Amino acid sequence: MPEDSAPSLPAHRRCLRVDRHRYARQTMSSLEVSPRLCVVMPCFNEQATIVEIVDRVLASPHTAELIIVDDGSTDGTRDILADIDDPRVEILLQATNQGKGAAIRRGFAEATAEFVIVQDADLEYDPVDYDLMMEPLLLDRADVVFGSRFQSGRPRRVLYFWHSVGNRLLTLLSNMFTDLNLTDMETCYKAFRRDVIQSIDLEQERFGIEPEITAKVAAGGWRVWEVGISYSGRTYAEGKKIGWRDGVQAVFCIVKYGIRAREPRAYPPRS
Repeated sequence: MPEDSAPSLPAHRRCLRVDRHRYARQTMSSLEVSPRLCVVMPCFNEQATIVEIVDRVLASPHTAELIIVDDGSTDGTRDILADIDDPRVEILLQATNQGKGAAIRRGFAEATAEFVIVQDADLEYDPVDYDLMMEPLLLDRADVVFGSRFQSGRPRRVLYFWHSVGNRLLTLLSNMFTDLNLTDMETCYKAFRRDVIQSIDLEQERFGIEPEITAKVAAGGWRVWEVGISYSGRTYAEGKKIGWRDGVQAVFCIVKYGIRAREPRAYPPRS
């Protein structure tokens, strides 16, 4: 067909085609990285790792603020935190050990930067991966990003088989309720637009906050992406804290919040 007689697309569809090609070419390398990320770090008895993980977080060009919520540490962690001298760091002290979920909730409430991520105070998750976590957010492709330990070609320490099976089963059960297709619901690395996470009313005090966040994000209709990350898990001798009781609690939370997520307007709709 001659070029001048080729049928033309409607104007709105021509724009869509151009936008798609431009959108596909955008990557992290095309963005100017600036400090726009609040890192929320729940912390409990992490004397051996707190200095190194804080240094790693502050070395990231994405870090605008680091909120460390010490959840009643008794091993000297608080003395180390008291010596941190960086204007980006805010330290919040819980009077007693209330649980990881309680610490995360308090950190979320205090965040002021445009984006928020959860960072454990051990060395299992590497802040070098902030580039991967931030890319879908900075490109406005996602409102929430999960960092998957099971969807990655990046290095991963080989540890407990049954923990891996348990994580995958919990993710499968969560997906059945939320209708998401995540590969790692229990991951620590969850990043959000700040307005999104601060609009969600969270309740859980311990590790049940992971399925709670997932269910409420799904119910809100937010755009969810998942990226592969590295993972250097630790043994119980090295300080790992999660146990089988937390797995049971996770099942309870998956069912509880999953059922509520299916109810009409169970949570505030996405604006």
